Amino acid sequence: MTDKPPTNPINLPEVTSRAIRAGRIITSLSLAMPVLADLWRQVHSALADIPILAAEISRLRDSLTACRIDRANLAAAGRATITAARSGESDPLSYLHDELRAQGFGSQRSGA
Repeated sequence: MTDKPPTNPINLPEVTSRAIRAGRIITSLSLAMPVLADLWRQVHSALADIPILAAEISRLRDSLTACRIDRANLAAAGRATITAARSGESDPLSYLHDELRAQGFGSQRSGA
């Protein structure tokens, strides 16, 4: 079973760009129709949230990618540990120790 992330068809920079353009249109409409200024302000405020949300989605996507890589590396180290143990290596847990250390979990070895 592979842990392949789904492809994302959403182009966040394009979404942000469209929201900014729409905000400019709303500003123009607000100036042209001051009677509806409160309505235009609400729409403009909602549009202003889109670039902020797009940036957060991008940050979370990057964080998820890093988590998936760490998980894959731990799985590989686990498989290497099992293979090493079956092969009679003297320190089969070294694969897990090294990967855990690489991921910032320290270098303490119990019983070493």
